[in-house]
Amino acid sequence: MKHVKPWVTLITALAVLFPSTSASAYCRADFTREIDTIAAQPLLKKARLGVLIETQSGQVIYSRDADRYFVPASNVKLLTTAAALFSLGPNFTIRTSIYGESQTNSLQVVGRGDPTFSDEQLNNLASQLKTQGVSNISNLLGNDTYFAGPTVNPNWEWEDVQAGYGAPANSLIINANELGLTLYPQAVGQPLRVEWDDPAIQRQWQIDNFSRSVAAGQPEYIDIGRDLSRPILRVYGQLISGAAPDTASVAVPNPADYFINRFRQSLNLQGITVNQSRLTTSAPNGPELAAVTSPPLAQWIVRTNRNSKNIYAEAMLKSLGAKSDEDATAAGIMAVETILQRAGVNPELYEIVDGSGLSRHNLATPQAFVDTLQAMAQSPHATIYRNSLAVAGSSGTLRNRLGGIRFTGKTGAVSHNASLSGYLEPANYDPLVLSIIINNLDQRGSVLRRHIDDIVKVAAQLNDC
Repeated sequence: MKHVKPWVTLITALAVLFPSTSASAYCRADFTREIDTIAAQPLLKKARLGVLIETQSGQVIYSRDADRYFVPASNVKLLTTAAALFSLGPNFTIRTSIYGESQTNSLQVVGRGDPTFSDEQLNNLASQLKTQGVSNISNLLGNDTYFAGPTVNPNWEWEDVQAGYGAPANSLIINANELGLTLYPQAVGQPLRVEWDDPAIQRQWQIDNFSRSVAAGQPEYIDIGRDLSRPILRVYGQLISGAAPDTASVAVPNPADYFINRFRQSLNLQGITVNQSRLTTSAPNGPELAAVTSPPLAQWIVRTNRNSKNIYAEAMLKSLGAKSDEDATAAGIMAVETILQRAGVNPELYEIVDGSGLSRHNLATPQAFVDTLQAMAQSPHATIYRNSLAVAGSSGTLRNRLGGIRFTGKTGAVSHNASLSGYLEPANYDPLVLSIIINNLDQRGSVLRRHIDDIVKVAAQLNDC
C-alpha cells in the first residue's frame, strides 16, 4: 500500500541527519563509539533505543538498555515460532474435517485453526464428498469452537482489526480471513475505481468511496476502513492519475459465517445442494467423511517470520494453547513462557498479549530476543528456524534493506516503533546475534529503519583488531 511520498527537501534533510556509514572496518573501541554516535542523533533524543549485540558464544559486544522493556512489534513472532518448534515440532499439521450425521442428513465441518486453508482446500473437501456420492445436505454445520476465547484479540487497536493484516485467527479460517482489493486511479478529480479480487464479493459489500485521483506531484496515500460487523467499506486517500494501481485488503467481519457460506458455494459447484447452513457448538457425532491437512509447521513458519503474516503467528499461538479449556491465546502465552524458559529464556524479559506483535501492549527486552535466537541456534531446529527468517537484500521484509550484508532476521513495525533481531555474519569477525528496538520516535517508518540499519551496517564492519 502506498503512503505519502517524501519531498526532495525531506530527503536532503535526512541525508544530513543520517550520514551513511562508511565502508571502513571498526575495531571494538571504534565500534562502540560509532554506535554511540548513531544513538546520539538529534531525532533520537526523545526516543528510546535498545541494543544488544553478542557473539554466538555469548560474549557481549555492545549493550544499551538491553534489559529494559520496549514495544517490540513483530519481533514477538520470534518467541512464538521458537516455542512452536520446540513444542509442536516441525512436522506439526492441522486437520480440517467433515463429519457425517446420517440420521439428520447433516454434515459438520470442524476447523482447527489452519491459517494456510484456502479455496483450494475447500474445493478439495467438496470434491471428496462428491466422490462419496453425496448429492444433498439437509444441514451444513460449521464448528468454530476449537479455539476457546474471543476471536478478535481485545488488545488490538480498532484500525488494525479492520485491516487484512489484523484478520482474526478463529477455528474456521479461509484465505487468511482477508479480502483483497485493487484501487485504480482515474482522471484527475475522479474517485479511484475499487475492484475486489473476488468479483462475487462486489454484490455483498457497500463501498463508500471518498478517494480521488490527483495530478502528478501530489502525495499518494490510501486509508481503508470497514464497519465492525457490517459489510461496509470506506475508502479514503489519493493516487496520481495515470499511475499504477494500488492494492489493499480488509479483514472478514464474521469469518466463521464467511467460511460456511463459501463452502456452500463450493458444494453447489460440485452439484451438491444444501438446504440450510449454520454454525454449531455441538461436537460431531458421526464418522469423518473427508479431511484436508495443512503443510507441516516447518513450511508455514516461513510465512510467519519471513513475510510477517500475523494470522499465522496467532494460529500458532492458539495451537499451543488449544488443549486448554481456557482462552486459547492466554493458554498459548503461558505455554510460550514455559517452553522458552526450559530453553534458557527468562520469562521476566518479556510480557506478551498476542503471538504476532500487533498489539502495542506487548513488552520485551532486546535480551529476550537475543537469548531466544541463541537458544534456537543451539537447538535441533536451528536450520529450520534460521531459514524462516528474512534475508537482507533478498527476501521477505528485508528484501529492500541491508543489501550486501550477510544478515537474516525478523523485522517489526507499529506506529512510532520499530525493531530488528537476527543473525549477522561480519566479513572479518565472529558471527553475531543482535536485537535493536526503537520506541517513541514520531517519524516515518523509513526514518526508524534507517537508524536501525545504520547500526547493523556498523556491526557488519566489525574487525578483530
